[in-house]
Amino acid sequence: MPARLHQLSTATSADLTARVAASALATESRMSPDVDGWLAEKRNQPFESTRLALARLTDPDGWYFAPGTGNLEHRSGRFFSVEGLHVQVGRAHGDGHDREWWQPILVQRDIAILGIIAKEFDGVLHFLLQAKMEPGNLHMVQLSPTVQATSSNYTRVHGGRPARYVEYFTEPGMGRVLVDVLQSEQGAWFHLKRNRNVVVEVTGDVPVHDNFCWLTLGQIRALLRRPNVVNMDARTVLASLLSVGGASAGDPEPGGLHTMTEVLSWFTGRKSHHELSARLVPLDSLVGWHRDDERILSEDGRHFSIVGVRVHARTREVHSWKQPLLAPHGPGLAGLVVRRIGGRLHALVRAEVLPGYRDTVELGPTVRFMMNDYADTPADRRPEFLDYVLSARGGVRYDVVQSEEGGRFLHAETRYLVVEAGDDFPLRVPADFAWISFDQLLALQRHSYYLGVEARTLLLCLLLLCLGNL
Repeated sequence: MPARLHQLSTATSADLTARVAASALATESRMSPDVDGWLAEKRNQPFESTRLALARLTDPDGWYFAPGTGNLEHRSGRFFSVEGLHVQVGRAHGDGHDREWWQPILVQRDIAILGIIAKEFDGVLHFLLQAKMEPGNLHMVQLSPTVQATSSNYTRVHGGRPARYVEYFTEPGMGRVLVDVLQSEQGAWFHLKRNRNVVVEVTGDVPVHDNFCWLTLGQIRALLRRPNVVNMDARTVLASLLSVGGASAGDPEPGGLHTMTEVLSWFTGRKSHHELSARLVPLDSLVGWHRDDERILSEDGRHFSIVGVRVHARTREVHSWKQPLLAPHGPGLAGLVVRRIGGRLHALVRAEVLPGYRDTVELGPTVRFMMNDYADTPADRRPEFLDYVLSARGGVRYDVVQSEEGGRFLHAETRYLVVEAGDDFPLRVPADFAWISFDQLLALQRHSYYLGVEARTLLLCLLLLCLGNL
């Protein structure tokens, strides 16, 4: 433990901030392939991900509906399961009414490693990313961390080959830790899920296997301008790296509308204020949902379905398998309003209450909304600031559709939108919202369960794309 703490303290020095900034400005590298051609080649492999009726998903060695509960589980007892969730939200939620609902939820108790290997070439930090096929990905292949694997995967419960490079994150002494933090994922679709976001810097030779390549942050920065190239897991790990080595990771106090003590007090107050009960229940007991041979679907046809897929991918540890996926019924929106206050860029974040969070509340974007619900949602029931974000013409700093995790979700897309407001946008906002400076958000991101996964993506994209102008 002392050696680990020494490595971490060394890595979080001002030197790392300068090295991260230099990498973010490096747009070319002799270590990198022609990324467009390389990705096109990787996507042109004989991958297959085919929708499969749930009734055909089960088999003696794989998935089954558990007797007595109807939960969709794997016979190994590992990977993940689809279970039911009963949610009750008290009046503190803000709409003045008690609310409750039932829904399927993904339960994954394994803590996955989302790990990126970093190495310096020609004085510039590079990051080893993988062209990874996931069954729910748009375009099948997206850039992922060096290692993106649950313990079920890297302990080879599936019987396949071991995950490449996992020893850099499971064996001590393989490199210097730059960042290592547990973070949540989608609290609307996962129950208490958390992953280890870790970057390890090495100095020795690292063999570059097929489907892997070295990229600078500047090259990744350019790819973040394109839809569905850099996957969710790579985005959250890189966002965690910026929290300890970002170009704006300075003193979080000067220039902020609120002190860090005030920010933490507000956040603690929102967690204390909201009343939410979320308990796992049998999948068969869900009110308002039904299962047929094809899928699990809500009676009103909204939200999402649970479907099955059959997968063939020779680049994966196992070449063929079947699994369930959560399929959203349309794209999401994650919109962030930013404005300059006292010369510093601040973000309007929301204390978001979601049933899958470990402590009820995490910081989300200004607006998070499933856009297929827009037409059926009266104007007075739409989220605060939704129409402002959608109607913004000038001041758009970032507007790109990105994919969510393709190993559990089928074609889940989110439009990530950052709108810079003028001085006429109010500083006084509803109780669940707060203006927090980017330096303060970076400081919070060094710790677990402050920023939700959508907020981390938005912070990463805006910091990289607006480097030096925050």
